[in-house]
Amino acid sequence: MSRSLLALLLALGLAGCAAQRPRAAPPAPVAASVDVVRHGELWTADFHLPRPAPAWVFVHSSATRDGELPWREHDWTVETPGVRLERRGRFDLLVAENGAPVPAEVRLRFRPFAHDLLSDSAPALAFSTGAIALFSRQFDLFALSDPAAAEQLPPDLSGPNLDFTRTRASFRDEAGPILYAGRRVSSISLDDEDGTYVLFGPAAPRVSGGIAAIIDPALPAWLRDALVRDTPAILGHLSAALGPPPGAEPVLMVSWAGPTPRRVAMTGSVLPNLLQMTFEGEGVLRENPGLRDHALWFIAHESAHFWLGEAVAYQYARDAWITEGGADLLAFRLVSEVEPAYDGRAELQKAIDDCVRISAGRGVAAAEESGDQRASYACGTVFGLVAEAASHRPFGAFVRRLVDENRADRVLTREEWLAGLTRVSHDPSLAADIARLIDQGAPDPASVIASLFSRAGVRYARAEDGRPRLL
Repeated sequence: MSRSLLALLLALGLAGCAAQRPRAAPPAPVAASVDVVRHGELWTADFHLPRPAPAWVFVHSSATRDGELPWREHDWTVETPGVRLERRGRFDLLVAENGAPVPAEVRLRFRPFAHDLLSDSAPALAFSTGAIALFSRQFDLFALSDPAAAEQLPPDLSGPNLDFTRTRASFRDEAGPILYAGRRVSSISLDDEDGTYVLFGPAAPRVSGGIAAIIDPALPAWLRDALVRDTPAILGHLSAALGPPPGAEPVLMVSWAGPTPRRVAMTGSVLPNLLQMTFEGEGVLRENPGLRDHALWFIAHESAHFWLGEAVAYQYARDAWITEGGADLLAFRLVSEVEPAYDGRAELQKAIDDCVRISAGRGVAAAEESGDQRASYACGTVFGLVAEAASHRPFGAFVRRLVDENRADRVLTREEWLAGLTRVSHDPSLAADIARLIDQGAPDPASVIASLFSRAGVRYARAEDGRPRLL
């Protein structure tokens, strides 16, 4: 693989990968609603706004991955007289002319935008069959008293003075039933927080191994065959280890954006009980083991979040290592089982090396809070290796007990995870040392991790620079 292709592969956009979060806050009330209808080649969105406001802000307004440009202004047209769509700061807004309130009923005509965004799920997925899947939450909006204030809104829309409501989105196709959660329905109305994809047009899900897969038939055969073969095996292994997945049957949607010259790319997002992937580039036409392995890792990692993330979530953002590191270790083990050529040991070693670097002189929690998301993945994997070795059982067995014990409140706290480690290891010092790495880091984290491995039973040797090297 050329260095340019490798760089593209390593820079894959995996929107939503770190989106697992606690559910302590009550959901926002539902106020605005929108009816989304396909009339052949024409798409309309009719908004019903509950009260007068000078502006309505679209929550999902991320710029495009290519060029970092706004996208609604080119593909959405406001048909209601006196209302326009404009960009303020990082957000798209509906505003009325002359400072008047936006009327209660607003109609937009739009073309589905099937391209990647920097920090959100793609608004649409286009399939070679002519089918289109729409991301349901792209229509979410909330009222703002002053359009100019949108320029000061933080990217995460945090703040005490924002008038948040959720938007109920209804979807219908005049040509016939649509596909939602792997089944055909005449229409669907959604007001969930995270959103999903609703598919318009022909698609026949392939149900196997506990997952309904919708894979673009134009996807290069070598990759399509690998996904069809290995995805059910991954879900089957996860279900055998962790129990039936919570919620509805998981759905995998894989689209093909075509053989763009000098490009090889995979982007993806994860939503409740749904994995979405898009492949693009002439580099995908030829068999590419690195791309295949990364695709399978993505499926395994994100599928693991159905348990570590959906069945139970962490309590505070600084504890993301519980779900992200746990999902990583499960994924490395799973892909190694279904694809023997996959070098899971190399990925585990990279996690150890990164954790040594990250926790030198600062805690894992501090690194996470400062924006170094690699801390949760790398050090969470290291902590999982300790739990796995200390329990003398596969890591999935350790995870399953924690999930089963916390299904009622759906929260897995740091204290509960560390208590689980002490229970299987009968050595409280392991939990104490991990807690120090989380809170404080260490002057010499390589020695701390080596000591953890020695006491837990992880096979390793010390390299010349002192870092533990897996045997």
